[in-house]
Amino acid sequence: MIKETLNVLINLAASDKNVGEKEAKTIHMIGKAHGLTKDEVTAMIEKPTPIGNLSGFTEDQKFENLYHLIQLMKSDGQVFKSEMSFCEEVAERLGYKKQVIGELASKIYSDPTITSDRKSLMARAHKFVK
Repeated sequence: MIKETLNVLINLAASDKNVGEKEAKTIHMIGKAHGLTKDEVTAMIEKPTPIGNLSGFTEDQKFENLYHLIQLMKSDGQVFKSEMSFCEEVAERLGYKKQVIGELASKIYSDPTITSDRKSLMARAHKFVK
């Protein structure tokens, strides 16, 4: 499942036509944390694939996808409309209402070393399940 998650993140990073250095660093960090090599992640960034079916994720995996998606969107310090739209589209494909992105974005930090109260965030996200 981690490769599917990373692919979603890579597609987000590329949604503004450019995978920035900070975005790539965040994607590499997430990949490494899940046992992927730098070369594996680089290959995925260089050749992203279309996003497949996301319905196979568990509730926890769906939330983790949302969390990382928002974190990545904010990683370069700029949030483009194309990135917001992409996040909302993925949220809907994960079974959430698109408003979940706005709800969680103000509470999730771009810096992965700053941890948020995930239980509280998951409870907020659950209110937006379709």
